[in-house]
Amino acid sequence: MSPQRKRLGVLIAFSGDGGVERMVTNLCAEFAQHVQVDLLALKLDGGHAARIPPSVNLMRLEARHAWTSVPEVARYLREQKPDALLVAKDRAGRAALSARRKAGTTTPIFIRLGTNLSAALERKDPFSRWLRTAPMRRRYPEVDGVIAVSEGVREDTLRVTGIPAQRVHVIRNPVITPRLADQAAEAAPHDWLVDKSLPVVIGMGRLTRQKDFDTLLRAFAAMQAELPSRLIILGEAPQPGDRQRLEQLARSLGVEGRLLLPGFQKNPYAWLAHADLFVLSSAWEGSPNALTEALALGIPSVSTDCPSGPMEILAGGAFGPLVPVGDPAAMSGAMLATLRSPLPADRLRAAVAEYRSDLSAQRYLQLMNLLPRTND
Repeated sequence: MSPQRKRLGVLIAFSGDGGVERMVTNLCAEFAQHVQVDLLALKLDGGHAARIPPSVNLMRLEARHAWTSVPEVARYLREQKPDALLVAKDRAGRAALSARRKAGTTTPIFIRLGTNLSAALERKDPFSRWLRTAPMRRRYPEVDGVIAVSEGVREDTLRVTGIPAQRVHVIRNPVITPRLADQAAEAAPHDWLVDKSLPVVIGMGRLTRQKDFDTLLRAFAAMQAELPSRLIILGEAPQPGDRQRLEQLARSLGVEGRLLLPGFQKNPYAWLAHADLFVLSSAWEGSPNALTEALALGIPSVSTDCPSGPMEILAGGAFGPLVPVGDPAAMSGAMLATLRSPLPADRLRAAVAEYRSDLSAQRYLQLMNLLPRTND
């Protein structure tokens, strides 16, 4: 008779179609091959629900916010007695700690952090920064472990929370899934990606200040005299004015005819796989999935040296140039150099092998004592 499978609860508040949601969905699919998985979902919409495999036990919470979910999560911990609870994002993590206290259980709780909080709060006033970080310093000593997606996020988490270093671990994002190659192999979704008379540059991400597509657009415009090309930026605009502002900037730079803003794409990899260059222009990140995906598809890449992640992914510039944040001239030069002399695709793919979803999930489960540790 085989031993009973261990049980893992995963708590996440879904908000938009961001990287966190995709990474947690990827992890759950892999977790379910080894343990029983309960996905406790806040604000789950149809698009996300469709990506959750039937092997995962989906539990829709009635609460709409992390803090109002405390009674439901406490009831789950008390009645279902999972062997561990993994929580994505800080606010949900602190809510889970309150739920454990309310339930009176000793369930190990692990919080996954995916962004460099100090960089994200850099432009905030001191009181706003304190309001965001003080609860973390107060509550995080209760957590059994924090999982950071990069060394940069780990170092930042240690500074912000003050918890012991041995409780903060780095596990790479589960970016490279079995489906990635299949999605990338689909037909090119736009004529620009078929007619390669001009090189195509791609950026990906929501049209927000964090992604700093203004700098990418200025860098792209600056290189047109030397190397005419086309620019596609994939991503939704959270505010109606965000898209219009980029379009207006393109007009002022004289490149409106070479810019395409197709919005959110269900399969961005069919676009990315046919590009000549990927550029990450972000002001800050945690571990940028789009950059990892580009390398996994063998696409030459340029990135800002933002906190955190690109320096680690590109190995200090060995797998693509790193340029200062907000520097269009440096970015333009790096884009030109990379288009003219790209690295071999096989070398780029090998650079991100540790971002495989099966390997990432295995390390999560080992950390939470749900799988035996190996010497991989």
